[in-house]
Amino acid sequence: MSKTRTLEAILKSSRRAILLGIGGGGDIVGTIPTAKLLENFGVGHVMGGLSWERSVIDPVPGPRKFNETRNARKINDTVWYSNHKTTTSTGVKFAESRISEIYGKETLLVDVNYGVKEVVNGLLDAAEKLDADLIVGIDVGGDAIAFGNEPGIMSPLADAIMTASLSELEKRIDTIMGVFGFGCDGELTMPELEKSIRKIAKEGGLLGSWGITHETLKELEKVVEIVPTEASRLPVEAAKGIFDRTTIRSGRRSVSLSIISTITFYLTPSVVFEKISKPARTVSECRSLAEANEALHKLGLKTELDYELERLCYGSGPIL
Repeated sequence: MSKTRTLEAILKSSRRAILLGIGGGGDIVGTIPTAKLLENFGVGHVMGGLSWERSVIDPVPGPRKFNETRNARKINDTVWYSNHKTTTSTGVKFAESRISEIYGKETLLVDVNYGVKEVVNGLLDAAEKLDADLIVGIDVGGDAIAFGNEPGIMSPLADAIMTASLSELEKRIDTIMGVFGFGCDGELTMPELEKSIRKIAKEGGLLGSWGITHETLKELEKVVEIVPTEASRLPVEAAKGIFDRTTIRSGRRSVSLSIISTITFYLTPSVVFEKISKPARTVSECRSLAEANEALHKLGLKTELDYELERLCYGSGPIL
């Protein structure tokens, strides 16, 4: 629906949005600047993310299914409400649970275990039940707009599934994809990200952008002290004028901070899917996480699930 509409037209005509961090872990923190933009347009929203924490938080590989959670409230098999008491069955708190505690509102958890079709069906059902007419998915770092051949890619699986899902959702409901914190996950370099965004813009898929305001900065500073996140913390530092080169993930990934890291770029999902993301196109018909993972292996990609399984089996390897 949103393919031929402007960002302003979409926001002005929307009543309520489902606002998701689409990369797992602390990506929900990266939705906060967009939440402020929605509020400025009078659009209500419910925040959420994936039921997949980084292995340093949850050592069990992969995203959690509903029967692997406690104190969650099911909307459907793919989308659930979480609150400040929601944890995994082993007692690990989701980033979404911490956000729920901070804001005093339920958040959403989305399960990508069953592939693109079930994510799409689950979010459409949730949108109907929540009276939402807009879905916004935010990736922190920018690897969701990778072509798929960049050497630094380490976590393409969740992004590919969610990018394909957003593109499919766009056919049924207004849908926007956003990228926040360019390069802050240490996977794609700035030149690689600029190559992708240039292509998206030339294809008419760059809808606009929004930065971190002073008010939003104060809010983000409080949130990152409570929600464990490295990638979503770095734009906060950049917004305070710290443009140093730094590292994350125990020194394994290098990040160059710049003022660009404070900006959210809003994109047309179908353009990203059709013109940029080979990983998303590759997993679009996969019916399970394992099938999607194997499909990405055929592209020569190693995924976050692979690294998590290696850490479980061998007790060593990268911490994503």
